Amino acid sequence: MSSTDTQIEGTPVVAPSTTDHPLYEAVVQACRSVYDPEIPVNIYDLGLVYTIAIDAENAVRIDMSLTAPGCPVAGEMPGWVAAAVEPLPGIKQVDVNIVWEPQWGMDMMSDEARLELGFM
Repeated sequence: MSSTDTQIEGTPVVAPSTTDHPLYEAVVQACRSVYDPEIPVNIYDLGLVYTIAIDAENAVRIDMSLTAPGCPVAGEMPGWVAAAVEPLPGIKQVDVNIVWEPQWGMDMMSDEARLELGFM
C-alpha cells in the first residue's frame, strides 16, 4: 500500500462521520469556533477534525488530530472542542479523542484555510 491509502488491512483509518444526522452541521460550526493558537485558522478547516460521529441518543464522538505530536495545547484542545460542542441544543454528551493516524498534513486543509494562510 502507498502512503496515500486510507486503509490498513481493509479497515478505514478515518471512520466515517454521521453527515446525515440533523445535528451534524451544528457540531461542525461549533468545531469551527475552536482555533489552533499557533495558526489563525479554525481546527475544522485545518483538517484536524477527522470524524464526527453522532449516535441515536445524540452522543457525539469526535476523533481529531493535532498539527504535531508536540503541540503545546495537546492536553487542552480536546476540552476546548468538547466545551464548544456540549452547549448545543440536543447534545447528550461529547467525547473528544486525539488520534495520530493518519498523520495530519497540510493537504488536509480546506481551500479556505490554504487561502487564509497564503498557500493559494
